[in-house]
Amino acid sequence: MKILVTGGAGYIGSITDKLLKREGHETVVFDNLKYGHKESVTGKLVVGDLLNTEDLGKLKNEKFDVVIHFAAYALAGESMKHPSDYIKNNILGGLNLLDFMKEEGVKSIVFSSTCAIYGAPNSLPVSENSEKNPGSVYGESKLAFEKMLYWYDRIYGIKHMNLRYFNAAGAALDGSLGEDHDPETHLIPRAIKAALGQLEFELYGRDYDTPDGTVIRDYIHVEDLASAHLLAIEKLNETKKSDSYNLGVGRGYSNLEVIGMVKKVSGVDFPIKFAERREG
Repeated sequence: MKILVTGGAGYIGSITDKLLKREGHETVVFDNLKYGHKESVTGKLVVGDLLNTEDLGKLKNEKFDVVIHFAAYALAGESMKHPSDYIKNNILGGLNLLDFMKEEGVKSIVFSSTCAIYGAPNSLPVSENSEKNPGSVYGESKLAFEKMLYWYDRIYGIKHMNLRYFNAAGAALDGSLGEDHDPETHLIPRAIKAALGQLEFELYGRDYDTPDGTVIRDYIHVEDLASAHLLAIEKLNETKKSDSYNLGVGRGYSNLEVIGMVKKVSGVDFPIKFAERREG
């Protein structure tokens, strides 16, 4: 299959793109490289922004079979400080992509959604039918795009798979690709950097209603996440029906548990500076 991968120079996108190629698919990565890395893409890369329809024009007549849509701003805390940026990029950029698909006759899309659409759940486990109550503009922007996908299916027949990620972790097993954010906000790479003496470790919030007072998160390995996108494409091809899936492992680990494991594996008992909760 020929697959358009938006945001394919980023963390999850680049690892998924690599897996797609390994499975024999032809891919074209479309990325503005604001957060992505050119060196992470080994095949065709088109540098462009979804907010610029002229950039999308570079992809005309490629005859894609399916789109995997990763491209988005993805920091919940930042979205509360710069809401308009998230609304423009994640919603309006996504709308431009859908209109491009409509014009080009592309009838399938796999969407990189998020568990942030649920907000703070009232009960566990969280199912695909749980109440949607985003606690950040980021989560709201992803939920808004899911709703747009619903309407583009109903009106234009563009089928979709919403993959609602919990927390991606890890790297490509061959060590070729992994997390490389600037600034780095994710817990595990920050803890590793602290163990290496590269930063002072700050932990935000220790007053949550959990056994140790820190946030509990469900982590899924990034290669498992990448594999789920291939399964989503297979499911779309098989059923020709839109659907949504949560992607996690069903077990949570608190921030202090994760930090404790990094300390154990590294053998470095680095100090932790506790700070107030971050909004979002």
